[in-house]
Amino acid sequence: MLLEAGGGARLGSRVVSPDVASVRLEWEDAYRRFGEASRDEAREDGLRRQLRTLLDELRRRVGGTFTLAELAAEYGSADTWSRNALSELGSPGWPRTLTLVEGAAFHVYSRGAVDYRP
Repeated sequence: MLLEAGGGARLGSRVVSPDVASVRLEWEDAYRRFGEASRDEAREDGLRRQLRTLLDELRRRVGGTFTLAELAAEYGSADTWSRNALSELGSPGWPRTLTLVEGAAFHVYSRGAVDYRP
């Protein structure tokens, strides 16, 4: 959305919807916790396999050109498809790490959004 300044000048700033801002915070937190959990050598390989699986699924569902709003919309239905993808992977303990890995995957994938800003 372009905003009008007092003198009629148009500012190039875009307003980020509260929903997108909120889920981005969730994704960032999950990614941080994912990093902490991955320090455990016994869990690292399984967590990274789960992350790759969900990133591949996001690539299939969202594609390579997307906005943060589109990604946030996909996040709304992610519980179902991410559960299916991880159960097919057969990684031990995936139900306990589902939310963590899902959020981390969305955080990583969000960096490819056309409107991504750190």
